[in-house]
Amino acid sequence: MSRTYFGTDGVRGRVGRSPIVPEFGLRLGHAAGRVLRGAGIARPTVLIGKDTRVSGYMLEAALECGFAAAGCDVVLVGPLPTPGVAYLTRALRLDLGVVISASHNPYDDNGIKFFSATGSKLPDSWEREVEAALPSAEGCVASEQLGKARRLDDAAGRYIEFCKSTFPNHLTLKGLRLVVDCAHGAAYHIAPAVFHELGADVIPIGAAPDGFNINREVGATAPDALIRAVRANRADYGIALDGDADRLQMVDRDGRLFNGDELLYLLAMDRRPPGVVGTLMTNLAVERALDGAGIEFVRAAVGDRYVLEALLARGWQLGGEGSGHLLLLDRHTTGDGIVAALQLLELVVRRQSPLDAQLAALQLYPQTLVNVRLAPGVDWQQHAAFAHARAEVERALDGSGRLLVRPSGTEPVLRIMVEHPDPAFGRSRAQRLADALRQE
Repeated sequence: MSRTYFGTDGVRGRVGRSPIVPEFGLRLGHAAGRVLRGAGIARPTVLIGKDTRVSGYMLEAALECGFAAAGCDVVLVGPLPTPGVAYLTRALRLDLGVVISASHNPYDDNGIKFFSATGSKLPDSWEREVEAALPSAEGCVASEQLGKARRLDDAAGRYIEFCKSTFPNHLTLKGLRLVVDCAHGAAYHIAPAVFHELGADVIPIGAAPDGFNINREVGATAPDALIRAVRANRADYGIALDGDADRLQMVDRDGRLFNGDELLYLLAMDRRPPGVVGTLMTNLAVERALDGAGIEFVRAAVGDRYVLEALLARGWQLGGEGSGHLLLLDRHTTGDGIVAALQLLELVVRRQSPLDAQLAALQLYPQTLVNVRLAPGVDWQQHAAFAHARAEVERALDGSGRLLVRPSGTEPVLRIMVEHPDPAFGRSRAQRLADALRQE
C-alpha cells in the first residue's frame, strides 16, 4: 500500500487544510497509538515536542487526545528541537517520539513526524501501518485504560547537557565569538546556551519567536541575516539552524557560507571513515575528493531518513545533505544542527585552523537546477523530445559532469540538475532539457 499522508519527512501541509487540521491530528494520534499497542506494548508512553508555530498548540492538544483515547500515556515537552525529541525518547526509554514541526517552512505550514524508541526515524512500512489504521481510528478504550498526560519541565536542560557532552571535555570554545541564528524556532532557548556554556562569546539572533516569525528572513534557509550579523559583530563564525534545528549552515568572519556538502567533506576528511553517504544532490566534487582519499561514497534518495537507512545498512556513521542535514551516528541517532556545529568547531579548535583553510583542496562543481512544471497529462518519461535532448546532454557530458532528473514528490514538477566545472555549460544544457520538455 502506498502512503497517502506521509511524505519524505512525516505529514506536512498548510494549517487549516487537510491533513493539518485538529480532526486529523486526533485520528493520527489514535492510529499511531493503536499500532503501538498492536505491537505488544501494553501501555505505551509517547513524548510530544514541537517548534514555535502558533498552530503547535492546536496540534499538540489533538495528538494528546488521540493517544490518550488509544490508551497511551503522553509526555509533553513544549518547544524542543527535533533531535532533542529523538534524544529524550531514547534516554527516557519511551516508546515513541512525536515532533510537531514543518522544519524550514513558513509559520502557516506545519507537520507531524515520528521517532522510534531508539531515537531514529521510523521506516516507510511503519507509516503505512499507521495509515492503514486511520479509517478505524475513532472512539476510545475503556475508562480504566485511558492514557494520562504529564509535562517534563526540565526537557530543555537535559538536551542542553546532551549537546555539550558531544564536545570533547579537554577542549573549550573560549576565545571564539559566535553568532547563533535560531530561526525564531525550536532552539531559541537552547542553542545559545550550549555554545555559551562551552565558553564561546555568543551573539544570538532569531531567538525571539512569536508564533508567526519562524524562518522569516532568518535561519539556515535565509543565511543573509547571519552573514550581516557576523560582519557587524566581527564574529569568528556564524551558525544558522532551521525551525526545528536539525539542519545547519555556517559562515566565517569574511561572510563565506559553507553548505552541507562542504561541511560533510570536512568531517569525512578528519574522521577518515570507511564510507560516507550523501544523496542524489551531493556535489560531484565531494564524491571524487572522497574517492581520491580512499573513502567510499554512496548516494541515497533525497531526504535525511534515506541517508540514515543507507548508513545503517552499511554500518557506517557519517552522512548528510547539501541542505545541511548532517548525520554523525557516533554522536546522535538523527541529524542535529547543534551537535554538527560542535563537531566542526572542534576541528577549528583542535587543528587551530579555520574552516576555509581546511577546505582549500575542494572546489565544488557549479550546479544548475531548473524546475519545470508539467502540463496536465504529460508523462516526462514518454516525452520523445525530452528523451532526445537528454541523450544529447549525456553524450556532451561524457563523464565530465553529471545530469540528474527527478520528479518532485509534492507537486507536478520535474527537477533537472546539471553539474559541470563550466557553469555556462551547465546552464545551457539544463535550459536545453527544460525547453525540450515544454514542447508539445
